[in-house]
Parts: sequence; structure tokens; C-alpha cells
Amino acid sequence: MLKIPEKTQALVRSQEEEMLEKLVRHDHAFRMLNSILNFETLFEPYRSLYSNTGTAGIEVVKGLKSLLVQFWEDFSDRQMENALQENVAIKWFCGFALLAQTPDHTYFCKLRKRIGIKGIASLFQTINDELQKQGLFGNVFTFIDASSIVTKTALWKERDRAIKDGEEKLNNVNVTRFASDKDARWGAKSKTKIWFGYKRHNAVDMRFGLIKNVCVTPANVLDFKVLGDICPKQGMVFTDKLYDCKEADAILLSQHCHAATIRKNTNKRKNNMLDFWRSRVRMPFESTFSRLRKRAKFRGKEKVLAQCMFESICYNLKKAIVVLPREMPLAA
Repeated sequence: MLKIPEKTQALVRSQEEEMLEKLVRHDHAFRMLNSILNFETLFEPYRSLYSNTGTAGIEVVKGLKSLLVQFWEDFSDRQMENALQENVAIKWFCGFALLAQTPDHTYFCKLRKRIGIKGIASLFQTINDELQKQGLFGNVFTFIDASSIVTKTALWKERDRAIKDGEEKLNNVNVTRFASDKDARWGAKSKTKIWFGYKRHNAVDMRFGLIKNVCVTPANVLDFKVLGDICPKQGMVFTDKLYDCKEADAILLSQHCHAATIRKNTNKRKNNMLDFWRSRVRMPFESTFSRLRKRAKFRGKEKVLAQCMFESICYNLKKAIVVLPREMPLAA
């Protein structure tokens, strides 16, 4: 087999990089991302996930950028494999040469598992800290709410197995014995809005609408039960009627926050004009939840939380490239 000299290989790689650089549009969103974040520094702590000995694998920076693109575009693992093979902008952003071998679909699952939920949470916080330095968080007004995440739309087979097993019906008490997702539960917003899965609890900073905190619970957990986990340490917190209870007020008070809760009609403290103002103020930020995925990509609470954190990272970065001023590179 003919061995190609190293100088020739380096020249070919240089020509590939130059060609790839020209193929990516000068105003592409991924170019904007590179202009607001230094990913090499950002992902440096994660290099320790891999050993320096043995066969060289895919650099962790390339892998983490690939995961970022996966949730940015809402790709499955197999779709991400194809995108890295075919999409030049994604190749360029993730750091793969034009003709370089890219990972298969099994790599992304292994990488998510290797990073772990603590590593993903740390990444989410680190990126938010970087955006905080660039003035994207106000830390004065915060909007907190919960939305549904459906893990399965129909459980007729599970219900039939439960009845066959002697159960009167399938409910949250016995569903873990029959459902494939053992952490999921039924939840309800009303008599007609019922789902099986989880709740995503988000704290949204009301300066530019960026997500500052996220938590996932089974769908049957009451919204105010999670308030202490995502509540900020200061400022005014806007919530809806589901948070109008003594427990929620006590949590906000303990966190030195002012409650801007829309009160229930039965609450003696209800002020219609004040609640109207609170509703108008929080209205622009309710769209945050409508833009996040409503279906679980994985099974299990921990994996769904990882999904929500990656989606929150991508949501914040999409906001950031619109809000932040930047110098656009000249077109070639």
C-alpha cells in the first residue's frame, strides 16, 4: 500500500479546510455561534472524560458540538449521523474535514452517557454564565411555569396487561409494573388535557426571555412542589394560579423574592387590575414553552432531564445570536 507523505497529507487537509470554509454561508447561524462563544475553552473541562493513551478517538469538542447541533436541529441519533456526512455547515461547525470520517449513530448515545446528567447540568450553567457576562440576563423579573412532555400517547396494551393481571384499572399507583417508562406518570391540566409523561419546569429571565433554570418531574407532581428548586435568589417572580398557595408564598419569601402570582378567584387577596397587569407582563414569555419539544426523545426521568437541558441551551443560544451585536465576516 502506497504511503502518502505527511507534507502532502497536510496540504490536502489545508485545501479541504479552505474549500469547506468557502462553502459555509458568511451569515450562517453556526458562524454567529462561534463569534459569541469560545467552544474550545468552554469544553476544556470535558477533555478529562477520555484517556490520552490508546487509540485516538473523536475529540470531545467535536463530539459536544455534534450533540449541540443534534438538539439545535431536533435530530435523532441516526439523523445526526447522516447530517455529519452530508451537511457541509454542520461538518464545518463540528470541526470535521470535508472528506473526514464522521461518527456513527451509536457514538452520540455513548457520549451523552459518558457526560452524565451532572456534566450536562454543568455545561448548561457554564453557557448561561457566559451569556450572563454578555448582559443577556437581567436577574430582576423571572417567569416560572410548567409544561407537559408526553412519553407515550396510548397505553392500551399496558392497560390490557394490568386488567389481565388482576388490576381493576391502570393508574399512577400500578403503572410502573406495566409501562416501559417506569418514571412517567399521568398528569392533568384540566378534565380534557391529560397526558402520560413528565412536566418541564422552567424559570425564564424576563429581560430577553432566556431560560435560567430547568427541572423535570413526573407529570403528577404539583407545580409549586418544584418552585424551590428553580426559584431565583432575588427579584420578582411571576407565576400562574397553580402557584397560588401558602406553600409557594413561603418558598418565595424564603428566597427573598416578591410574589407576582396571579391569584385564584377564591383568594381574598385577589386584585383583578393587578392580576391583569401581571398577566400582560408575563404574556410575551409564555411563548418560551410553545417552542420547546412536547415529546420525550428518551425513556427515564434522568434522560428526559438531559434532553430538556440541551434544548434549553439551544433555545438560549438561538436567542443570543439574535440579540447580541456582532461583526459579521465579509463574504468570500
